[in-house]
Amino acid sequence: MTSYSILFVCTDNLSRSPTAEEVLRQKAIQHGLARRVTVASAATHDLNAGEPIDYHAQKHALRRGYDLSALRVRLMRPEDFERFDLILAMQQSNLQTLRTRCPPQYQGKLQAFTDYCSDQASADVPDPFYGQANDLEQVLDIIEDGCDGVLLEVMDQLGSADDKVS
Repeated sequence: MTSYSILFVCTDNLSRSPTAEEVLRQKAIQHGLARRVTVASAATHDLNAGEPIDYHAQKHALRRGYDLSALRVRLMRPEDFERFDLILAMQQSNLQTLRTRCPPQYQGKLQAFTDYCSDQASADVPDPFYGQANDLEQVLDIIEDGCDGVLLEVMDQLGSADDKVS
């Protein structure tokens, strides 16, 4: 395997999944994997397609060095199930929605994002949309932690493929 692709999914793609997209993209760059790792995000529900990411999420992410300004909300497409190697749901209800829409041959690609967190206090990344400013910071903490775990998995997958090629 020469490359690996990850799709983060939440309900409206306004905050959690695009934040995870940019966090993992930056971590991949830091590890020299920018050309080998493709990252995207999408919504399960078409509520805000084409709109920019939530301003508050952008502001908090930027404080940590993650620029979400170029990202736009997009709806999950049927071809995403085939295109991506790993599809990570930000909460259990998103995972259930994905499972009902996903063709049987791609079900193994679906997982909960929190499965990759070192501290699995919850099965969901909380939705900060109607919360307080500190909720966005908590979400960023969870996403940074989970993306560390995702990156380890990606490096393992890419390394295992390299070993087979050698």
